[in-house]
Amino acid sequence: MTKKPFQNVRLGSIDVLRGFDLFCLVFFQPVLMEVSQAADLPFFRAITPHFKHVAWEGFAFWDIIMPLFMFITGASMPFAFSKYTRRDDRKKLYRRILRRVLLLWILGMVCQGNLLGLDPQKIYLFSNTLQAIAVGYLISALLLLHLRLRWQIVISAGLLLSYWALLTFVQAGSFGGGNFTPDYNLAEYVDRIVLGRFRDGVTVTETGLDFGNYRYTWILSSLNFGVTVMTGVFAGQILKGNLPKMQKVQWLIIGGIAMVVAGLLWGFQMPVIKKIWTSSMTLYSSGLCFLLMALFYYLVDIRNGGKYLNWLKIYGMNSITAYMLYSVINFGSISRSLLYGTKQYLGEFYPALITLSDVSLIFLILWILYRRKIFLKI
Repeated sequence: MTKKPFQNVRLGSIDVLRGFDLFCLVFFQPVLMEVSQAADLPFFRAITPHFKHVAWEGFAFWDIIMPLFMFITGASMPFAFSKYTRRDDRKKLYRRILRRVLLLWILGMVCQGNLLGLDPQKIYLFSNTLQAIAVGYLISALLLLHLRLRWQIVISAGLLLSYWALLTFVQAGSFGGGNFTPDYNLAEYVDRIVLGRFRDGVTVTETGLDFGNYRYTWILSSLNFGVTVMTGVFAGQILKGNLPKMQKVQWLIIGGIAMVVAGLLWGFQMPVIKKIWTSSMTLYSSGLCFLLMALFYYLVDIRNGGKYLNWLKIYGMNSITAYMLYSVINFGSISRSLLYGTKQYLGEFYPALITLSDVSLIFLILWILYRRKIFLKI
């Protein structure tokens, strides 16, 4: 990682929306789930299902977190890449792209515990959000740098249709051929063949590989990882364009509604399933991301609501740091030391207090970095 100097010229809504995404991930949801378990009230029983991933088909609020992270990566690319206009700058940009892909991949393996565990039996090559971002970023970077907007749209649509066609028409034994169940879809088959024992959730037994209940797929799903990031690129191009601000909001809303409707309609044939990143889910989630982008752009960059929302930049401008702190470091020992003795008074709410303390320590670190204008990028 390298330390980047603070830059004032930024589109505030992108940083704030990214911060909203990370705040939900590393602060709000963990605390909410612990409080709801301790309180066990009708209100919490009504809202907590929206903060859990659906088991298979369907889509809850919590299922937008990963697509939104990827979408915002794409939305920032037209702004970031515009600095590299000369031929010599392009060479620097290619090196930067490759370095970012590599670092994201390694950090993704660290987050899964596969590298830090130092256990060769638990090295999983492709199993993390950061690696999905890396693949989507690489695909999108190549399209953005080498193709005009029309062909970017055509290729993105081609990736969506290719994934749909593969899962719908290709059959390998009992897998595929339009089977979208957890155990027998084609993406599951390809991951088992390609990743084998290096797939997350695999246990090596005397009789072979036990794939357990892990049903997230990555290899074929990478086609749509690229599309998710590309939809962010399209949103970024709208925001970077010369249209009046309210027209930008209108285009984001129109695009968002169109993709949501298209995703729902497609879902009648190819269900909305996040775990295998179906084409219908890609459109549906990207449409929601467009609508969120429109909302935050309106609030922050048009209505000057940043004065109320800028605190989210504490997460948004150090998003990878926030993700790594939450995924890798266990602050529980610090929290239990600081709050020693309170369990006898709090009872069932003690775990909620420990979780609140854990995520507050992450916020404190990010706040110190933000105040010192230290932003760690890769």
